[in-house]
Amino acid sequence: MKEKHGDIFTVLVGGRHVTVLLDPHSYERVAWEPRSRLDFHSYATFLMERIFDVQLPHYSPTEEKARMRPTLVHRDLQALTEAMFTNLRSVLLGDATEGASGWREVGLLDLCYGSLLRAGYLTLYGVEASPHTQESQAQDRAHSADVYHTFRHLDLMLPKLARGSLSVADKDRVCSVKAHLWKLLSPVQLATRAQRSSWLESYLRHLEELGASEEMQARALVLQLWATQGNMGPAAFWLLLFLLKNPEALAAVRGELERVLWRAEQPVSQMTTLPQKVLDNMPVLDSVLDETLRLTAAPFITREVVVDMAMPMADGREFSLRRGDRLLLFPFLSPQRDPDIYSDPETFKYDRFLNADGSEKRDFYKDGKRLKHPSVPWGAGHNQCLGRGYAVSSIKQ
Repeated sequence: MKEKHGDIFTVLVGGRHVTVLLDPHSYERVAWEPRSRLDFHSYATFLMERIFDVQLPHYSPTEEKARMRPTLVHRDLQALTEAMFTNLRSVLLGDATEGASGWREVGLLDLCYGSLLRAGYLTLYGVEASPHTQESQAQDRAHSADVYHTFRHLDLMLPKLARGSLSVADKDRVCSVKAHLWKLLSPVQLATRAQRSSWLESYLRHLEELGASEEMQARALVLQLWATQGNMGPAAFWLLLFLLKNPEALAAVRGELERVLWRAEQPVSQMTTLPQKVLDNMPVLDSVLDETLRLTAAPFITREVVVDMAMPMADGREFSLRRGDRLLLFPFLSPQRDPDIYSDPETFKYDRFLNADGSEKRDFYKDGKRLKHPSVPWGAGHNQCLGRGYAVSSIKQ
């Protein structure tokens, strides 16, 4: 379609006109257009209800993000990073010692997804007891495994839920899975947990202020489990897969890790956490992650057209958008796989986001103009992921 119709075209899908915009130079204006013209709340609310059965009175994604932002940055981010390190060690090393003697086999996706979601759940939603004991950590591992395996059953059904295409058998299974997750993440169950994150405390206060019932709070907490943990595991899977298939990239990451840890203030064996300054000083691993997300992350950025309007393009052209239609940005095609921006765009190149001197490469161009967003795996504008720092630190660990 792009080759035939260019960077902007309208298609009729399921009786709905959708205008697809693929010019990355024009994304910024759309991403920050006010809700009075291009709205993103209504579609988010629709998906919340259809997929997670969440209906919150007076719900505002903008207000919710404003409330959550302070709990995911600065000092709170450092606290999350430290807790994540502790919980990852417990999940990975504890599971290994509790298993039968000898080697155990597990798929790479299950290893990445399970480890990160379980540790992330314990980090955000709390642990069995503080201070940790061997018994409490064993209970945490068993409980988080139950959460993960139940969540994965729901996760695999999400595409059908979003499309409304569940079979009768699927519906029965989804109802059972949701009911178990709502029980596991109910406010009553979570009230007994220790070391709950400031994010959880703030979110629960937000739900109470909205007047949400305990049942609706449990549903919202399942939604947030998906929102905060649903993408880290798959991203780590692809990153490790690319490293395992590219010995040069793996050697470069190992070399960087050895250098960074050698310069750390204490031996690795004595570390109780990976300092944030260590995690933030890994340009090679950053490049590998950026390249992994460029090749695999495919977010849809959608807006509902609220009023008839003219949308200016970066090249000076204007296109009319009709009230009631939908606008769609799909960065996976452009800029992320655009051959005018990236040479050999289908190929993994671990150092694509590095300059010759090893520093982070930020300058990419299309049609002779520098791109503000050469890759958009975390969304853009009002849709940008608040938990980006937490997610990146977790994947690195």
